[in-house]
Amino acid sequence: MDLVEVAPEAEPPVCKVMDFGKFKYELAQKAREAKRNQVQTVIKEIKLRPKIDDHDYETKKGHVQRFLSHGDKVKVTIMFRGREQSRPELGFKLLSRLAEDIAEFGVVESAPKQDGRNMIMVVGPVRKGSKAKPKKVDAVTEDL
Repeated sequence: MDLVEVAPEAEPPVCKVMDFGKFKYELAQKAREAKRNQVQTVIKEIKLRPKIDDHDYETKKGHVQRFLSHGDKVKVTIMFRGREQSRPELGFKLLSRLAEDIAEFGVVESAPKQDGRNMIMVVGPVRKGSKAKPKKVDAVTEDL
């Protein structure tokens, strides 16, 4: 039997007379159980073009809704080619439209921002019981 300090931060510190090997084993079991119950966050990516057709947009929107309903985050990327790069407002308008269409499934975690030839927005799933207000994607941001 060993004298084991159970709660060193308590005032006064708490000690028990017990088997130290058994105590270490139980701590390892608790840590393993906590690790098993952790949720892995998965980021899915959807790529769009600024001149996407309505039916194609609806299909991609359905994919985003499915990912969000499964609890995954979604990174929406709009790829600009050629002269499209001079019109980032088209991509911004498309992303704000998508954000409005999927508002019941997800919230915008990072607002649309230009990254070279691409414009990126990250959408996270709506958590049950959270009162988080969705970010409004209205005005063109300064970093465009």
